[in-house]
Amino acid sequence: MNILMFTNTFLPIVGGVSESVQRLKRQLQGQGHRVLLVAPKLEGQPEEEEGVIRVAAVQNFNGSDFSLPVPIPGQLYDAIEAFEPDIVHSHHPFLLGDTACRAAETYGLPLVFTHHTLYEHYTHYVPGDSPRMQRFATSLATQYTWLCDAVIVPSESILQLLLEREGNPAISVVPSGVATSRFAQGNRCYWRERLGIPQQAYVIGHVGRLAHEKNLAFLAEAVSQALQACPTAHFLVVGEGAAQSSMVDIAHSRGVSDRLHFTGRLQDQGLIDAYHTMDVFAFASHSETQGMVVAEAMAAGLPVVAVSAPGIREGGIDGDNGRLLDSDDVEAMVDALVSLQEPRRRLPLCESALVTAATYDEARCAERCLAVYRQVIAQGGPLTHADDGGWDRIRSRLGAEWHMLCYRGRLLKRLVRSELSEHGPAWLPENSEGAPTPIGTVDSDVDTGSDR
Repeated sequence: MNILMFTNTFLPIVGGVSESVQRLKRQLQGQGHRVLLVAPKLEGQPEEEEGVIRVAAVQNFNGSDFSLPVPIPGQLYDAIEAFEPDIVHSHHPFLLGDTACRAAETYGLPLVFTHHTLYEHYTHYVPGDSPRMQRFATSLATQYTWLCDAVIVPSESILQLLLEREGNPAISVVPSGVATSRFAQGNRCYWRERLGIPQQAYVIGHVGRLAHEKNLAFLAEAVSQALQACPTAHFLVVGEGAAQSSMVDIAHSRGVSDRLHFTGRLQDQGLIDAYHTMDVFAFASHSETQGMVVAEAMAAGLPVVAVSAPGIREGGIDGDNGRLLDSDDVEAMVDALVSLQEPRRRLPLCESALVTAATYDEARCAERCLAVYRQVIAQGGPLTHADDGGWDRIRSRLGAEWHMLCYRGRLLKRLVRSELSEHGPAWLPENSEGAPTPIGTVDSDVDTGSDR
């Protein structure tokens, strides 16, 4: 199968979406499929990349780690036509996600979208952040699902959320995969020796971007209090970002900053060794669709203490593979972390964590993704490839642009209605006259020129 992917986030960016896309691409290629990935140009990107096309992008948008792709469609079509894709897979609902939609319509291909992110939690990276912008971000992702033939979500809670927002119900749950065999093998001593952490110390760990939307102020406060209660315990944090200084301030206010350690960003074996340095993994984010680092921690045999939130509660089972807290309760998290300093309490949870992690093995998850591809291809009938006549492709491009115009118009309509409503919900149900129209169907009085 020839799979054409589009992502706004890829190497050398370190983060959940980038890692998820990399692992899926690697697994699909390893199983004999061809993958062509369209991603933004980034500073520090690999010099040689098999099956990757880079497009121009504005670097470090608004001071963030993210880029702003500026695709020029004409530069892509020669490569796409030579590749002859069977399916298009979009990993974002905007920017290169728009380009994915146009490519799918132009060549008469099925379009699959993975809803990786709760975008309303990231609007502070956009100038003019406001509740209005959060509602727009929610509607953007939800409405995009109706342009797709199938939607992939990494967890059941995100499936339910999309259904509540009246997104496209053609949804499949496919978690982002983890190389479980690799994460199971690590050096417990390496980072302890390098950072001066005693080999017998109880180490609470965390991995992720140190961004404010990750609820790190709460996490730092809870762990700092746990360190006060456990005088020989240490806190190991893998990652970097704007929230690091506030975490240091909180630890300093509790008198435990000398036992707080930052490694910066890590990848490959360095990251795996960091997981194995830890005795327990602490996590408090509410902005995850899955929380891939939680799956990685379990693959390293770590019990997880986390706040119950979308994308987290599916994998965390209270009392089985860790502790799952009902809310941002500092006292409850402190109690859970302190109780697990005793090895006899941790070991049964560690064994269960490994069992849970097996369900996230990347080979298994890639096969589930392939099943979605096969299903939508079978439902879509004959595919039009790059050997179609030029006029047919022009008609399809016009159809794609019409669908995109309607898509933006519906978003604007919903934003206006939300602003005028006293209740202001992010997604307002509509009657049949205003219902979203999936790609491939059109209003009866409009001819898009599409052959799909």
